Amino acid sequence: MSCCSDDYAVGTVDCCGEIDFTKTPVAELYGSNSFSNAIMKQRLPKNIYKEILAVQAGEKELSLEVAEVVAASIRDWAVEKGATHYTHWFHPLTGLTAEKHDSFISPAGDGTVIMEFSGKELIKGEPDASSFPSGGLRATFEARGYTAWDVTSPAFLKQDRTGLTLCIPTAFISYYGQALDKKVPLLKSIDALNKQAIRVLRGIGNATTKRVYTTVGPEQEYFLVDKKFYDQRPDLILTGRTVFGVLPAKGQEMEDHYFGALKERVADFMRELNYELWKVGIPAKTQHNEVAPNQFEIAPIYTNSTAAVDGNQLVMETIRSVARRHGMEGLLHEKPFAGVNGSGKHNNWSIATDDGINLFEPGENPESNARFLLFAAAVVEAVDRYALLIRSSAATAANDFRLGANEAPPAIISIFFGGPLTEILDNIAEGKSSGKSEADAKIKIGVTSLPSLPKDVSDRNRTSPFAFTGNKFEFRMVGSSQSIATPNTYLNAAVAQVLSEFADKLESVPKGTAASDKNDAIQAIIKESYAKHRKVVFNGNGYSDEWVREAERRGLPNVRNAPDALSVLIRSETIALFEAHKIFTREEMESRYHIYLEKYSKQVNIEAGVTIDLARRYIFPSVTAYAGSLAGDAAALAAIGAANVPQAKRAKKIADFSAELYDETAKLETALAEAQGIDDPAAQAKAYFEKVRPGMDAVRSRADALERIVAKEAWPFPGYEELLFKL
Repeated sequence: MSCCSDDYAVGTVDCCGEIDFTKTPVAELYGSNSFSNAIMKQRLPKNIYKEILAVQAGEKELSLEVAEVVAASIRDWAVEKGATHYTHWFHPLTGLTAEKHDSFISPAGDGTVIMEFSGKELIKGEPDASSFPSGGLRATFEARGYTAWDVTSPAFLKQDRTGLTLCIPTAFISYYGQALDKKVPLLKSIDALNKQAIRVLRGIGNATTKRVYTTVGPEQEYFLVDKKFYDQRPDLILTGRTVFGVLPAKGQEMEDHYFGALKERVADFMRELNYELWKVGIPAKTQHNEVAPNQFEIAPIYTNSTAAVDGNQLVMETIRSVARRHGMEGLLHEKPFAGVNGSGKHNNWSIATDDGINLFEPGENPESNARFLLFAAAVVEAVDRYALLIRSSAATAANDFRLGANEAPPAIISIFFGGPLTEILDNIAEGKSSGKSEADAKIKIGVTSLPSLPKDVSDRNRTSPFAFTGNKFEFRMVGSSQSIATPNTYLNAAVAQVLSEFADKLESVPKGTAASDKNDAIQAIIKESYAKHRKVVFNGNGYSDEWVREAERRGLPNVRNAPDALSVLIRSETIALFEAHKIFTREEMESRYHIYLEKYSKQVNIEAGVTIDLARRYIFPSVTAYAGSLAGDAAALAAIGAANVPQAKRAKKIADFSAELYDETAKLETALAEAQGIDDPAAQAKAYFEKVRPGMDAVRSRADALERIVAKEAWPFPGYEELLFKL
């Protein structure tokens, strides 16, 4: 029997009465369900806590002896909170999260049980891996997979109507050690970036920093719809988006929803969403109405990448669960509604050090500017050289609907720096004066004439896929339903490669070289790199046709669909990059290529099947019955002498559109069957993009035309008016 009040279903009280968030101070509530470093410091012996910190910093490996002490502490903490089960919580290649629950109980032999949780159980789990995507890395009958504790992300308690479960963030690998998840490559990419960034820092004179890590703050967009309308839309239930539907007379053109006052129902939802996230230590900070009706955004404070990746998966899951408690459904699809803005996820990425330095902070003195400009130049080069790889990280069936649709960045990868910073970098590349010294003086980035940069060196450019925003880069291309692990893995790898080349050059400078000569070497690296790769820097309107033509002139790729974008994953230079930094093997990259292609094809296949099913089983019967009633009315009117009545014209128009809908549905069925029969994954995905999706569009155009002329009460689904404007 549940310990929760029935009221919990609508979000008015907290489960099991453990914490009433309406009465508990936020400072007391925050992190109450997270086994954070602060909790570990309180509950672990000092020497064990120091060991864990060293493991988190990559200085030591976790020993079984330490794990036993930590496991006992986590178990006691979780059981005191009311948990009865634990799970190794991981990120398989589905893009979602996975968990297998085990109870703490162990029979004592006398008919009683004790609560046990060992160090071995903390460190490693063994779920059945046979049904998770592997892309050919393993045979289906090879069931064994392993989860390994990720010490960089805190364990937490997941709470639902029946109680709490201890979740241990883990990596997921095969019996032979291949990565079967998104966490292992992310961790490896962070290590690779750390190694190369430390080399660069040593090369410019930093002898104190011990570790470099990446930080991420993902802004999450989503829609809310009333659950009673959602439950009447099979397309939303099965695909996450509406395959049919026309906008009402009012859409988003009045721009009155963006940052508008929150409706009380939405505010109640957001309040509970925040409290649920705060309890597990997710620093939810900002929330507001987004551009489209019933679209919203939540953004956390930045944290280390692994915790941010885990946190964002929890944010998406919590949006859905809290929405249901408020009689709503949270939609995370990139384009759930045609005609209004879709949803993205802005991946705010930066690099920090263990001694408190943000490497993308411009700073106030020439020395820190030199460091900043060197790392900024590395990002420019990485984004230019690996633009196709970065583009592929946001390549999904859902995101194809969104990119470049005047609501999201275009498919062309470019960097926005803003005027002041671009001018400084251009001047360095061209050997020009900074404008702050003598007319014939050249910029020197060491201890001479480079001016300190203003606090805000750029404005935000909403049309840029990769924009510098003060002390971080905002990658705006990621889709709202995506895991952010893959985009950050690819970005880390690309920058690590460029930094390794910078480090080689810095290390070639003889020891004992005068400071001025070392400054010249640093400046030469920045000048050479930026001059060669600044073609990727663009500060204008990314939505304009002029930019498309200019990007082509510059030689920048414009890959507009996911199947084409994913092809870069198996190029030799891509595999060489990942193998060089020990992030992926060739086999792992090839497997991911096949997994992502298959996922694309499966998604479009489901959407096409839903389109056919709704047209045949819902729309045809409804409009046929309605047309028949109109025809009957027309005949009755004609019998009493009323000729050429509107009912007859309307019935004829419905009949014509219905015939076209029938024909286009049949064509779609043929295209779908042909795509299903293709064995090669790349060719199949291409067929789904080139044949099936256009067929779906043709069916939709006829169905939407019918919706415009059929009486509302005769249409089989709630329309956009209900879905977008009624909460």
